[in-house]
Amino acid sequence: MIRTIDLNCDLGESFGAWRMGQDEAVLDWVTSANIACGFHAGDPPTMARTVRAAVARGVALGAHPSWPDLQGFGRRSMAVPPGEAHDLVLYQLGALAGFVRAAGGRLRHVKPHGSLYNQAACDPALAQAVAQAVRDFEASLILVGPSGSELIRAGRDEGLTCASEVFADRGYRPDGSLVPRSEPGALIEDPAASIARVLRMAREGLVVSTGGTDVAVQADTVCIHGDHPGAAGLARSLRQALAQAGIPVRALQG
Repeated sequence: MIRTIDLNCDLGESFGAWRMGQDEAVLDWVTSANIACGFHAGDPPTMARTVRAAVARGVALGAHPSWPDLQGFGRRSMAVPPGEAHDLVLYQLGALAGFVRAAGGRLRHVKPHGSLYNQAACDPALAQAVAQAVRDFEASLILVGPSGSELIRAGRDEGLTCASEVFADRGYRPDGSLVPRSEPGALIEDPAASIARVLRMAREGLVVSTGGTDVAVQADTVCIHGDHPGAAGLARSLRQALAQAGIPVRALQG
């Protein structure tokens, strides 16, 4: 099952005087950057700086829209009507696209953040709203979502190219969903364990769940969370391990 795989990271998540992540160091190793659009993190200077840094390294640019939740870092669930969710996503894509255009880059993909991502993974109406916003903005954009999710199904129904995402540093439930961060087993702290899991997902399309059973996944792109304290080191080690395993790493192709 060895094939090309993308390595992505959520970046640009600083805000004002508050700093998060190791963006410059991570960008040296990933092939795609999901850049915060101001609703859960990020502000205009941060967005501009992160876009320029990604363009300088040839890293593919993606929007990382969220619920409007700065205090909760976009990780709190919200009950938002689908029409409003569509508009929230569309607004954020337009904001980031301005910085991308100014930097001479091209927006390549969209990956929702946090609770918006997780809710859209299992809510068909919300998933459709997100997919429609992406299509309405630019139908050539790639929609990134959890492997086997409603978000991927909705994107395909809207005629979008979709990329199924797996996680290097997150635990999986037996049903294929991510373990909530409030529960034990949510985060994989051991870099060696993360790398072994990614290699198995790429080679076999399987990951072991917290229940001990194997879960089938499609690994088009692998996420490293930028707010992880060891994100840069994990990105470097994972990129090197994939190369040693003969698994080509490149940005998503539309």
